[in-house]
Parts: sequence; structure tokens; C-alpha cells
Amino acid sequence: MVAQIYVDDIIFGGMSDQLVQQFVQQMKSEFEIRMVGELRYFLEFQLKQMKDNIFISQSKYAKSLVKKFGLENSKSKRTLAATHVKVGKDVDGSSIDISNYRSMIGNLLYLTTSRLDIAYSVGVCARFQADSKESHLNQVKRIIKYVNGTVEYGFLYTFDTKSTLVGFYDVDWAGNAEDRKRTFGGCFFVGNNLVSRYHAEDRKSTVEYGLLSIYS
Repeated sequence: MVAQIYVDDIIFGGMSDQLVQQFVQQMKSEFEIRMVGELRYFLEFQLKQMKDNIFISQSKYAKSLVKKFGLENSKSKRTLAATHVKVGKDVDGSSIDISNYRSMIGNLLYLTTSRLDIAYSVGVCARFQADSKESHLNQVKRIIKYVNGTVEYGFLYTFDTKSTLVGFYDVDWAGNAEDRKRTFGGCFFVGNNLVSRYHAEDRKSTVEYGLLSIYS
């Protein structure tokens, strides 16, 4: 059984009806609570519970995001970026409203919670929040246009009796052409279902690269 608390809201569930009911009775004996039924919407997440799986999405949030930045009537994009475009520092680019750019990035980062397909592209654009230019803004707008055509995307968690925890890890030692810092990330699955992920860029990579070159 799993229970999570956010301020004064509690969501809980489990495979055993008996255990769930015991939890409900125990909570009622300790607190004054109100049951609102099957979980369908929570913190901008929509949940559709079916017999053998659960589908989690942020479709309403995605639609409001597109509308917030005035791109709901723009033609949707089938891809997140053009193959010939490389996002990087743009010293000679035209300046833009940085606060608006940061707002776009912040909204998109929250959407990546259920949309791993946009996580990498949003992460790259997020690197330029301190000195964003028109070229960066155009790329972020393209991501939002892609979202506009894929608002129904999300996670499908299937019923899986396997409880094996499996982790995957990868590292790109010098793929970032801007500073050659190491980028790494990983994810964990319980059975077939993703339960955790992380991604980061190394801030102290000079010594590591030096050692790597010595021993390679």
C-alpha cells in the first residue's frame, strides 16, 4: 500500500482492499476526514484508472500552457527541433524578454513530469535562461507547438506482479560543445513501470576529464 500527503490532502491505494479499508478506518479514528472517491485529478495531473492499468497525463495543463503563451492557433509541430538547428550560445543574437522566457521554461519543466519526450529539449533550452536570445525563444516556441499537437500524451502504468527494481545509467563525457562538462542521468523501473528518473550536468569536470585522458 502507498499513501502520499500534500498539505491537507491524502491520496492512497493498494492491491489489498482489506488493507486499504483498515487504513481508512484508522485515519477516521484519528482525524476528521472526508472521502472524495476514486482519484481522478490531483496537482494538475489527470488519472484514468482501468482494469489492468492507470494512465496519467497533464493534458489540461498542457492545453492551458499553450494558450498562456498565445500559441493555441499556431500550426503544430511534429518534431521538437529541426535537424539542422543546434541550440547553443548566441552572442550576436537579438535580445528578448528574459522573464517571459523563464516563465516558458518553468511551465515546460513542470510538464516534463509526465512528458519525458520533451524533457531533453526543455533541459537544453533551460541552460540559457541567464542569457537567452531570439534563437532560444524560437526553439522554446517550437517545443510548445509540438506540445499543442500532443496534449493527450502521458504515462501508462500497467499491472505488473514483478517487484524487481532495475536501474539504468548513462553518461556523456564531452557531448556538450559549450563547456565539455559531463552530462549524466538515469532511471529506475519497478517491473515495467518507471518510478524515478534524474538528469544532471557536472559542475566540476576539469579534474575528471584530466584523469580520464591519462588513463584512457
